[in-house]
Amino acid sequence: MPRYFTSILILLLLGIAFPLHAQDDDEEENKPVITDSVKQLRFSFDISKPILNALFKERQAYEIEIDYYHKKDIYFVAEGGWGSGKLDSTYLNYRSTNVFGKIGFNKSLLARLFPNDWDMAFIGLRYGLGIIQRSDATYVIKNDLWGNTMGSIPGKSMTAHWMEVNGGVRVELAKGLFAGWNIRGKFLLNGKQFKELPPPYIAGYGKGGKNSIFDFNFYLCYAIRWKK
Repeated sequence: MPRYFTSILILLLLGIAFPLHAQDDDEEENKPVITDSVKQLRFSFDISKPILNALFKERQAYEIEIDYYHKKDIYFVAEGGWGSGKLDSTYLNYRSTNVFGKIGFNKSLLARLFPNDWDMAFIGLRYGLGIIQRSDATYVIKNDLWGNTMGSIPGKSMTAHWMEVNGGVRVELAKGLFAGWNIRGKFLLNGKQFKELPPPYIAGYGKGGKNSIFDFNFYLCYAIRWKK
């Protein structure tokens, strides 16, 4: 099912990268011509994750993002980070750690009105890869007649693959300084391997036992610009 949704979403998003409708010649003539004479590289840090780390001790995550303005309102994006999760209960205990990376693009939905106009509302697409290490899991099986049974399951190295559809906003507060947010729909592509003892939390994705997740980010960003 996630693959089905992902295929449709990929087709929709790729279609948005091209003009959705033709415009009248008069409208084109009246629009300002913005040449791509300036390039931009923007660095972003997700400030929501440290707050969530303090509130939910069973999960930890840190995320950064870099995007590069290409042309015609297309931004190439790379993201990365690391984190951990833990499950502590009466009957089962284990932990996981992981690093992750994502690549993709954003397409701005707002036309630039002048060369220094870098505010944007956008939609985008990502491919994510997480490298996960799950610790040994200890368990207790309680039996009032025969007594408790304790044991452990060996740790395991895993990878997670997922696709994301996201939308968001970036607003320039001062020269080069931005704030903004993303909302993301994430679809796990290889969820079958996580049916037995899934990672409690996968940084960059979310709960390892779910095939689809909605998530959000709040960013502070700094951009550097240069002329071609």
